[in-house]
Amino acid sequence: MAPNAKRSCSRWMSHGFHTEVSSMACNAYNELTLMGKQCDAIIRVQSTDFHVHKTVLDLCSPYFRALFKNDLGSADRNVYNIPGVHPQTMWSIIEYAYTNSAEITPENAMDLFIAADQFNIMGIVNLSSKFIAHQIDHENFLDIWRVTSHYLCPDLRQKTFTFILHHFQELVKTSEKFFELTLEELRELIKEDELNVTEESAVFEAIVRWINFAPAERKESMRILLPQIRLALINKGYVLNNIMANEYVKDNEDCKAIVNTALTLKPNMVRPRLPYAILFALCGYNGSEIANNIRPYDTRANRWTRATSAVRKPTAHHGTAYLNGYIYLIGGFDGSDYLRNVQCFDPVKKTWHEAASMKYKRGHVCVTVLDNYIYAMGGFDGQQTLHTVERYDPDANRWTLISSMQEKRKDAGATTLNGKIYICGGSNGQDCLSSAEVYNPESRQWSYISPMKSRRSGVGVTAYRGKVFAISGYDGHNCVCTVETYSPLTKTWCRAPNILKRRRNFGTAVIDDRLYVVGGRNNFIPIFTNEYYDEKTKAWRAQTNEISPSVQSCCVVPGLQNIKEYIS
Repeated sequence: MAPNAKRSCSRWMSHGFHTEVSSMACNAYNELTLMGKQCDAIIRVQSTDFHVHKTVLDLCSPYFRALFKNDLGSADRNVYNIPGVHPQTMWSIIEYAYTNSAEITPENAMDLFIAADQFNIMGIVNLSSKFIAHQIDHENFLDIWRVTSHYLCPDLRQKTFTFILHHFQELVKTSEKFFELTLEELRELIKEDELNVTEESAVFEAIVRWINFAPAERKESMRILLPQIRLALINKGYVLNNIMANEYVKDNEDCKAIVNTALTLKPNMVRPRLPYAILFALCGYNGSEIANNIRPYDTRANRWTRATSAVRKPTAHHGTAYLNGYIYLIGGFDGSDYLRNVQCFDPVKKTWHEAASMKYKRGHVCVTVLDNYIYAMGGFDGQQTLHTVERYDPDANRWTLISSMQEKRKDAGATTLNGKIYICGGSNGQDCLSSAEVYNPESRQWSYISPMKSRRSGVGVTAYRGKVFAISGYDGHNCVCTVETYSPLTKTWCRAPNILKRRRNFGTAVIDDRLYVVGGRNNFIPIFTNEYYDEKTKAWRAQTNEISPSVQSCCVVPGLQNIKEYIS
């Protein structure tokens, strides 16, 4: 745009960042810049001239303050040549100086960030860096990371670094940029506790892929990178058969010595990587009493840590959901009454507050999250089983009734998959159910899907690997060990491998591409173990027995900035 052209000024929003500019300020700018005789300086970028007022740029930028103070204009009075900046970028800088606003787009964000750093305009540095942080992806992460090593912006550098660590395995498999990492950059990444890998062997495999990209130049890098792998955490069979036999290791005496030393260490002598996500189990029954705590579970260390904070109002038979940085404890039973209350926990500040209450009391309630809303379905209000459904908007802090389900359900299980909600089983107050329904938010209607092969109350329902898993539960006589999966493509249920311990009223979650079940009871006998299912092995595996019994609900919290406070 020409420097003297008028621009419409109004409220703008770009990927969550917005600035409101008064029309008076914009009009004044347009009028002043059009009246060239009132401008006392010309900023020349390439062949484009910008007529400006020194006072305005003085107030905005120490760079321009020094430029004008030292009178570094050309022989042509008050003309200042600025090298290395594109005219459109300079226009945005000048626009910001006059209006405290600049339009930031994916195309200009990086140029604005670099120019603003050059001119020491921290307002644009902050706005553009926040914008860029929301644009980090598998294709640009390396460019952004390298830019932040040359320009002082610690927040953006840390966010980029964290993105790479948290998405490391995906980047290794899908991004060509991974192979452009330097030796020192790769070493810096793989030594970090926060490197998100499900198995330590994945670090070794990433190194091999990186070396194989340019083996002649990189094969000697193995002796530098190998010490950053926590070899004692890897199965010894894998170490002997895969690492020691690797061509870059077996012929290198330094590498063989590193591996041999690691083989003498015990796994508990080596610190595991930090998990990216933590599973939180809230309240439930501890014997005959309602537990009053939050139990975090570190899947990487396979340990439950101590309760982190007492719950304000301990409940059982509640629903739990994680949304926008908060854990919601919804409804439930407090030992004497069924509740409509919603408690909200901030896992960073470790504080509780009350959110808006639901319209109905709901114990044995079913809860899930879809499109930034929390859905509470069915339940028991102390007198009857419900088929009503409410939706919570966290921005408005308000519950709204939506279409009711086809059937009354309590102790059902629900999950979201492909933009729809699936609810399965439960009890109508008299019979355990095998029926299942799906909610389409576009049509705002519930409709039946094929029924499950078994009746299941207290069932665990989770979306995993593109299917809806219905796990264990009570069929009206006993808890069942069977598991079945629903495919939205074929619209049919199929049997899956049986769970190890049959149970009801337990928590479910997916972490590290594994499906976990937590606590519960077999009829009235508490279950003290949790287990997980791995689709790659198509088998269930038992885990720690440190969980309190009858956990009613749990949720997964990803990317906590204070993750170290919740791990073993």
